[in-house]
This record gives sequence, structure tokens and C-alpha cells, in this order.
Amino acid sequence: MSTEIVQLLVIGLVAGIAGGMFGIGGGAIMVPAMVLLMGMDQKFATGTSLAAQVLPIGILGAIVYQRNGNLNVRDAVLIAAGLLVGNLFGALFANQPFISSELMKKLYGVFLFVIGARYLFFR
Repeated sequence: MSTEIVQLLVIGLVAGIAGGMFGIGGGAIMVPAMVLLMGMDQKFATGTSLAAQVLPIGILGAIVYQRNGNLNVRDAVLIAAGLLVGNLFGALFANQPFISSELMKKLYGVFLFVIGARYLFFR
């Protein structure tokens, strides 16, 4: 097995563990929004985020959260509907000629900073 394949598998494994723990991916937006804007419990938001992304990304993690009572299927379906449309608009915006990769990195950094500060310093 080549070094590149091993590296890719390790990256996927680490990302999968983080996704199962924190609902990241789309959850980098969904989970903080559900917790900070909707007042949802962190574990409940994580389970809901995984279910919204269920095929194929989060199905096993979502099952664990469902079995432990930390998932709302209705909310996950509604979020998935928003994801469908939102991903289209996000991709259309990000691929405009006036949006550089450097600007995207900065926008994402600001987003993560604001969410991190909110988690650390505010309820």
C-alpha cells in the first residue's frame, strides 16, 4: 500500500472520529447554529446534524445518537432540505470569479473565530 493511500485513509479516519464526536463537516455550521441560535443541547444538535447528513456520512454515528435519545429526525430532515438548497447557493457564490481562495480562507477563519469566541465566552 502506498504512503499516499495510507495518509488518505488516516485523514479519513481522523475526520470521521471528529465528525462522530462533534458533528463537523456541515456541522461546523449546523451544530453551532442549533446550539447558539436555537438553544438545542450540544449532543442533541450533534446527533441531529449527523442524521441530516446521514447518507452516507453519518449513518452509524446517527444510529448511536438515536439509541441514546440525542437525535430529532424531523429536525434533521428539515435541515437536510435546507442543506440541499444552501449547498447550491454556497457553491454558486464561492465559485464567482471575484471570490478567491484566499478570501474564502479568511471568511472561514472569521466564521470559526466568531463561533469559537461565542462558545468560550457567551451562553
